[in-house]
Amino acid sequence: MAEEVKQEAKPGKEFRTLLRIFDKDVTGDESIFLALTRVKGVDFMLSNAICVVLNLPKFEKVGYLTETDIEKIEDCMQNPGKYGIPVWLMNRRKDPETGADRHLVSATSTLQQNLDIRALKKVRAYKGWRHSRGLKVRGQRQRRTKKGALLGVIKKKEMPKTAAPAKKEEGKK
Repeated sequence: MAEEVKQEAKPGKEFRTLLRIFDKDVTGDESIFLALTRVKGVDFMLSNAICVVLNLPKFEKVGYLTETDIEKIEDCMQNPGKYGIPVWLMNRRKDPETGADRHLVSATSTLQQNLDIRALKKVRAYKGWRHSRGLKVRGQRQRRTKKGALLGVIKKKEMPKTAAPAKKEEGKK
């Protein structure tokens, strides 16, 4: 039988088994450091920086965070420059539209990526042309891997099964 692991109750803190951080459900038994990396757009470096800037213990369980702590974390994810996090940790530096350094999180990053690809297709840039045809964009080899195509494989067609002719029994000599 598997034994259930009971959470050690910390005095004055309530433990929650499920939290929501930026449209992502996170289990309460993960460490803060690891749970922040579950959100799209946050890697382990930014997660570490957020923990350091907000004075959060990296290896404490996420389930013990309060609502105000989660709001601070979400604000820090959206505006890392406001909290003194270096520009090189942001995922959209020198934005082509505004020229500002931004950090996109969750569905915003997916939407912006799709808009960028659409703009490349519209101006008929090489990368946009490759995207529209479903080819590899960043110079990878294609000789061995083409999307959806088989190379050098010919499948034999199965012959329809017919009744095998009866063998004639030969007499013994």
